[in-house]
Amino acid sequence: MTALAIGLALATSFSLYSLMNRRQLLTAAALAPLAAAPLVPAPVLAEDPPELNAEQVLELVRRSYALQNHRMNGQLRDDDTGKVEPLELTLTGKVMRFRFKNPPPEIVHLDLTTAPATLWQVKAGGSSPVPLANAAEPVRGMDFNYEDLSLRFTYWKNVKMMDSTARLTAARVKCWLIRVTAPDQKGPYYTVDLWVEKESGGVAKMEAYDTRSKMVKRFQVTKVQKVDGATVLKEMRIESFNPGDGAPKGRTYLTLDKPEKQ
Repeated sequence: MTALAIGLALATSFSLYSLMNRRQLLTAAALAPLAAAPLVPAPVLAEDPPELNAEQVLELVRRSYALQNHRMNGQLRDDDTGKVEPLELTLTGKVMRFRFKNPPPEIVHLDLTTAPATLWQVKAGGSSPVPLANAAEPVRGMDFNYEDLSLRFTYWKNVKMMDSTARLTAARVKCWLIRVTAPDQKGPYYTVDLWVEKESGGVAKMEAYDTRSKMVKRFQVTKVQKVDGATVLKEMRIESFNPGDGAPKGRTYLTLDKPEKQ
């Protein structure tokens, strides 16, 4: 399954979205240097590439954001209040741009040419990078924060393969399960588990934990759609949890229309 990473970014992620085929993505991750490799597909080989290690799978996740020159409309919907936040997502020249349509207007764009990617916030009066201190702030009042949009955790150096033969959902989808650990305790997440589909390289599920190993956020792809023979994200569920007792705090759904070529 191919998905927009980590919800919007994500994500999440996640988190995961690309129209490149499986062999292009897997070959690129297996052959490219892990430091600042260009976001271009490698030639398709006659045979599938070998099994990837944890670092190569994480590189594959970063590469899955390489879709360019597409635009998607969609919305964020709060499951408790019914509040809807329309959005437009465009991917052009290695920049992901999120335009939130309700007042007050806001644009957030993710520059994928830097490592880690740089998140910028554009409001009336100018633009500025989103500081790490604001990473936990909710985006438009939803269960979705700027850390989720920034994809910062996909650049953490401490990555471990938890299960190279993981299966996900009742469909038993083949995945790699990797865990990334933050280099410090400054952000809202300390460890993040990513279920990365072997078929596409997209992130199908993400769980984020605090420094006490308590889950605080979960993303999961719930619906997909077919576009030009590829499977892409249609709906993702985003849930936040109280780390004290594990009780759900909120649930937001991200839905996306079919992408349009720009």
